Amino acid sequence: MFAEFSYEYVWTVPSCPLVASGSTGLVSFLLPKATKGLRRSCAAFSILSLTVSMFISFLFFWQQNVSHSTQEYLWSWILKDDISLKIGFLVDPLALIMSILVTTVGISVTIYSDSYTCHDQGYARFSAYLSLFTASMLGLVFSPNLIQIYVFWELVGMRSYPLIGFWFARPSAANACQKAFVTNRIGDFGLLLGILGIYWITGSFEIYELCDRFIELISSGSVNSVFANIIALLLFSGPVAKSAQFPLHVWLPDAMEGPTPISALIHAATMVAAGIFLIARILNLIEILPLSMSVISWVGGTTALLGATLALTQRDIKKGLAYSTMSQLGYMVLALGIGAYRSASFHLITHAYSKASLFLGSGLVIHSMEKIVGYSPIKSQNMLLMGGLRKCMPITGTTFFLGTLSLCGIPPLACFWSKDEITAESWLYSSYLGWIASITVSFTASYMFRIYFLTFEGNFRANNISHSNFGISRLSDNNISLWGETKKELSSEKIIDNPLSSQNAELTEAVPAVYSAKKNLTHEKEIQTDSDVSHSHNLLNTEESDFFMVLPLIVLVMPTLLAGFIGVNFLQKESGLDSLSEWLTPLIVPIKSDKANLIELLVDSTGSVSLSFVGIFISYVMYGPVDFYQRKIYKYIRGIKVLDENLLSSFGDFIQGWSLNRGYIDYCYNVYLIKTTVFLSKLVVFFDQWVIDGIINGTGASSLFGGEAARYGGSGRISYYSFGLITGIIPLILLAVLTSPIT
Repeated sequence: MFAEFSYEYVWTVPSCPLVASGSTGLVSFLLPKATKGLRRSCAAFSILSLTVSMFISFLFFWQQNVSHSTQEYLWSWILKDDISLKIGFLVDPLALIMSILVTTVGISVTIYSDSYTCHDQGYARFSAYLSLFTASMLGLVFSPNLIQIYVFWELVGMRSYPLIGFWFARPSAANACQKAFVTNRIGDFGLLLGILGIYWITGSFEIYELCDRFIELISSGSVNSVFANIIALLLFSGPVAKSAQFPLHVWLPDAMEGPTPISALIHAATMVAAGIFLIARILNLIEILPLSMSVISWVGGTTALLGATLALTQRDIKKGLAYSTMSQLGYMVLALGIGAYRSASFHLITHAYSKASLFLGSGLVIHSMEKIVGYSPIKSQNMLLMGGLRKCMPITGTTFFLGTLSLCGIPPLACFWSKDEITAESWLYSSYLGWIASITVSFTASYMFRIYFLTFEGNFRANNISHSNFGISRLSDNNISLWGETKKELSSEKIIDNPLSSQNAELTEAVPAVYSAKKNLTHEKEIQTDSDVSHSHNLLNTEESDFFMVLPLIVLVMPTLLAGFIGVNFLQKESGLDSLSEWLTPLIVPIKSDKANLIELLVDSTGSVSLSFVGIFISYVMYGPVDFYQRKIYKYIRGIKVLDENLLSSFGDFIQGWSLNRGYIDYCYNVYLIKTTVFLSKLVVFFDQWVIDGIINGTGASSLFGGEAARYGGSGRISYYSFGLITGIIPLILLAVLTSPIT
């Protein structure tokens, strides 16, 4: 009776952050001058509201785990003869797991953002937006029907707009939020069409009801399979945009223009996770359509590989992590496309905590770099200006290292268990998808350790520029090549191949000049010696951030280390089921693990772990300690002449151009979509102004002039009328004579 009664109060989970958002916004509106003094109080209230939501979520989760039941609390909204729509809340394992995920990450981000944005004039506005963003996501996960899901789906997108463009005075941020908003509208329009289509087929918006009806209709052949696949893919188009899947992924790296706390929340537990949640929610509907499942799996596989290749040589630390998120989301979509519901849910959990830790760690790095290089993101987020930060930021460096190991799939950290499952099941489904998943594993390890090495290891490279009479703003990212060397010559033509890319605008500001080819090695050594002398002095300016910014990193490290064990029968239960399978029992058919023990499981994962270590080794060779690379590897390769140096350089330039130009996808969109649309729009405007308006205006003008002419002709004199009559009759007579047949 208690459990049944308690579920009626699940509405308090999204309501708590909603109340916090409204209170903060109201205080900042009514008492703008007092908001600064009430900053701590507003932050404490926001954290308290999320804590209450988290506690209630854990309570419901414990009850649901005991009963293994699905509960709905509904009330009627629209009642008519031909339509019945109810609103309420659906409580099942997926909703509760997502609720716990959103609230735990949300609390960490809120604590972190209190200190991160404390000096910003828009602090209260950011706090209100953040709480409302979390409330929208919580409302989404508890929605029982597609209409309610769509409402909260749009609220999540709407809240992301002001958060991504929080620093709207910066043109790049204003453009980024518009790009994210428009791109998501494309997917959302497809989702709306899919919702209307599924209602037309099943006559219901309730998720469980429409899934059952849809399966019955497909099984009986009452619905055309082509039409059914179109509806399923239209429903899938929403998650394609929201979860940054190819080809609607282009908004994700630009969304890094927002403050780092919102980047962490978007990439870990809210916006991009919403797409994965929706696919998992309606997977029963899609599973019966093999073509749609195949399309979903290949979209996920393509996105995973594409995101990994685009992250290989990114210079902005946040954009590198953004492409990493895109790749990992591709893994989850791939898993859902092959029917691996549990593996996708597992990776969603493990990735969320690891990625939240990495993003918050990158925020601390940026926070420290701003004190030295300034507040421009082109410099403060540029990894090629960093290096050696682990020495002065040990906690941040350690947590970032653990998050990197987890994302690379190194046992026994969290992402290892989930990523290995997806890779193994990909091989069972298709060898092509298996190869894609396996290659992506190696790429992931390579670019993640590249980020770690460039940021936390080696020497602090900003000194090399500031003491070379070039100034930090004159740093060219191409001074450090793909292979880790300092280039003595730099061709401005190789900076970027796409003159229309947004990267070009950034580099134009960051690279006003290039190095002269006449600089000799002696001068370079003098510069290096000078920078070494001042190295320790500059590093004193970079230090660990305050306790309230470091605390969330320490907290998030725990699930980064331990969350993976929920998907493994670590305690050797008699049921043979791991904890995650038991939690998802109402939604999936639990399968006992074939692995006798952890040793056997680790042995079977040797292949994927080996690929990860290959990627780590390659990254270490390229971006690790320079002495190791130059004195050992480079000379060794040159000695045995394994690779031609020019070939290696050309290959590196190709990868660098591919990554920095975002796979030239933005360029193609700009040329073939945007410019074509603008051209057609100009044609339509021209046709409207000169043809449509011309006909109307011409008719009016002719009537005006004809009336004026008639007015002057109507003088009342009979001679004028006779002349006009004769003038009209003579042509008619001539016409009749000329056209009459000759006899």
